[in-house]
Amino acid sequence: MEQRGAQRRLRLGVMGGTFDPIHHGHLVAASEVAAKFDLDEVVFVPTGQPWQKMAKKVSEAEHRYLMTVIATASNPRFTVSRVDVDRPGPTYTIDTLRDLHTQRPDADLFFITGADALAQILSWKDIDELWSLAHFVGVTRPGHVLDGMGRKDVSLLEVPAMAISSTDCRTRVAEGNPVWYLVPDGVVQYIAKYGLYQASTDSVRLDTDHAEATTGNGAAGADPAQHDPTFEITQPASTE
Repeated sequence: MEQRGAQRRLRLGVMGGTFDPIHHGHLVAASEVAAKFDLDEVVFVPTGQPWQKMAKKVSEAEHRYLMTVIATASNPRFTVSRVDVDRPGPTYTIDTLRDLHTQRPDADLFFITGADALAQILSWKDIDELWSLAHFVGVTRPGHVLDGMGRKDVSLLEVPAMAISSTDCRTRVAEGNPVWYLVPDGVVQYIAKYGLYQASTDSVRLDTDHAEATTGNGAAGADPAQHDPTFEITQPASTE
């Protein structure tokens, strides 16, 4: 018999990614998963140093964090955490989930990532503990079939508007093409203001203290943790 007055556990989505830049595909995916799984909140977690991209050029973490804050500001169900940005060293999902589990012991975690990234999950660090910390949700474009996901703690969800990729957005900016309607308006303006992704110039570096002081949006403040393959959905859903 259910105890009278017992409170329902919170359902917390965890959307991890490089977000270089964050785009509408990320936001649509988070919204769809929140509706499908009745999530109370989705926390976006920009990576610090993505362990799978150590040899690749990635924009400064503060830029990616602030673009994520801007992109999510209009949705009261979305928040942004600095756990991966503030933790030194390479970012791993296991560290992100451990810290969020510690910070939110009242919540069940739902880790949201690209379905192809989920298919490669066996290469991730501490796989057995990952399964114990969160339910995993792999999002993919309609019609894209993935096999071998027969675990009760893994779900797949087809999400519309998944053909957008951060790689394409960066390329378009570098070539002088517009990214309006691919990324949120405020992010378009942020990219232009700081000269991000320009082929011939370096982006403007941010003063970290100033950046932290201007992030509003109820963004989860400086916590410690980490993360891994970026959540970027490209044609068949990639892990960039």
